Amino acid sequence: MNKRPLKTQFQLAFTYIILASVVATVVTYAFAVLLFMRVENKLVYPANHYEKHLPGIESYILQQQTALLASSARTALEAAIPGEGITYQVVDRNGDKIYGSLENVNISGRTELYKRLNTTTSVQGRYVRTVPVIDGEGAVKGAVLLSYALKPTYVNESGNWWLTVIFIGALVSPFLYIILFALLFSRVVSNNINKPLRLLMEAARKIKEKDLDFEIGYHSDNELGQLSSAFDEMKTELESSLSAQWRMEQERVEMVEALAHDLKAPLSIIRSYTEALMDAGETDDERLQRYLGVIHENAGKSSELVRQMQYTSDMERTDTVLHTETFELAPFLERKIKAYGLEAGQKGIDIILRMEDAAGICLYTDAELLERILDNVVMNSLEYTPSGGSISVSVTLRGSRVLYEICDTGPGFSRRDLEKAVQKFYRGDDARASRDGHSGLGLYIAKQLAAKLGGSIRLSNTPEGGACVVVEHDRGGQMNENV
Repeated sequence: MNKRPLKTQFQLAFTYIILASVVATVVTYAFAVLLFMRVENKLVYPANHYEKHLPGIESYILQQQTALLASSARTALEAAIPGEGITYQVVDRNGDKIYGSLENVNISGRTELYKRLNTTTSVQGRYVRTVPVIDGEGAVKGAVLLSYALKPTYVNESGNWWLTVIFIGALVSPFLYIILFALLFSRVVSNNINKPLRLLMEAARKIKEKDLDFEIGYHSDNELGQLSSAFDEMKTELESSLSAQWRMEQERVEMVEALAHDLKAPLSIIRSYTEALMDAGETDDERLQRYLGVIHENAGKSSELVRQMQYTSDMERTDTVLHTETFELAPFLERKIKAYGLEAGQKGIDIILRMEDAAGICLYTDAELLERILDNVVMNSLEYTPSGGSISVSVTLRGSRVLYEICDTGPGFSRRDLEKAVQKFYRGDDARASRDGHSGLGLYIAKQLAAKLGGSIRLSNTPEGGACVVVEHDRGGQMNENV
């Protein structure tokens, strides 16, 4: 019963109360009848008790006959008649009363008397038996009227008290049983409801105390079971949320530590060279230019690390709004390759753009986010590609998707790099090892931005051993048409 819906539990409880009360009442009535039958001859006379005395009284009347007409026979007649249950009246042959205890029966004349002889009539709820008084010659000289009732009578006052108790008990027993079983079954239903409620209250108290190490041990398909399951799910989600919050906090601490470590080196160099310039006094222009170049380079690294830290924090906000626009892909990429070519030329690296079937398409997307994705991926390749190497940027179409494959001739990704290179703060410790000023955020930023455009990033290696990064995103809306 405790696993059923609450509505069904209340309906069943009400049904059980009625059925149990009916059964108990029937049993009580049966017991009352048996008890009455047991005490009937001891405390209560049956309904025909006094009627059974009539043959004996009539026999006495036949023996005495006309002697009963004398008032002196009254005492002897009353001795033969049970005084409490039978009243009598002795009349002459004209129906006139001679003596007796019966008052409410009057016989008007001899004719009526003769009609009543040897008959039983009903008078005011009682029965009257008329027994003739005959003389020795067979003439009717009078009659004796015997009045009695057909109903149970008490033997004594204790019988009256016992029957009253039995009658009242049987009468009120249904109401008593309804109250009793209502209390019993309501307690059962209450316990069925209180158990999960106590568990939920205890769980709420633990959550208040920031203790999520608990489980609600109540499983059912009813409303309380569903509430307990929902509470368990809420606890799990809350635990997951707190764990994610803890991980984010840990990552934030690690990010601050990593950036602080990376900032220490360029800032120390800036400080050292600045102090050297301050202490050198007059110096030649060549040395000054060299020191200033080192200061400028390390100041730039510090600024870039701070910029990445700020940008990563902004990127993790969930309320970022895309600024979509329609633009041609080919001019956009040519401009970006030209910009990359300046730094690539300083390192002796060639950058090759292959548009293939994507040369004439337009995109409807956020150009700024796409530019940042390519910046992070291409600059990562420039960092690891040795002098004299090359970087290829190949753009292809696949249905409604655009794929950018950026491959370099650097050392490639290790197995560990392929699994973790797009994670925040990851620093490769194998072939593509960490370098000065590298925060481990470049590919992570590219992955997050690609996800905002509905795309993704995949890492692989070329057959020759170089690294490849594939960026994929949707062309966008209904604006994609060949130019």
